[in-house]
Amino acid sequence: WKTYLGRPEADRYRIQAIGILGAALDLIGRHEEALPLLEANLALYRRYWSHDERATRVAQTNVAMCLGNLGRHDEALVLKRVIYDRVVATLGVSHEDTITVG
Repeated sequence: WKTYLGRPEADRYRIQAIGILGAALDLIGRHEEALPLLEANLALYRRYWSHDERATRVAQTNVAMCLGNLGRHDEALVLKRVIYDRVVATLGVSHEDTITVG
């Protein structure tokens, strides 16, 4: 993680490192520590890599999962519905990604 800290904010590897650290913390049950990292990861993808819909969707899904793990189910459900609606709009209902997201 610290290897990427000195890179520019828009650097893809820096953004990915933030997301990986957040996902790892969430995975080991440190949800409160994970959420700010996952939210930062999502914000950075939206700001600098918005053209990469799949990466942005993965970042959104990670935030939604962490919210659910924190017991914030209403917020998680809202975000999951946004993700699903966007996938349906861009890929259609029969696409593999739509099926796995839904």
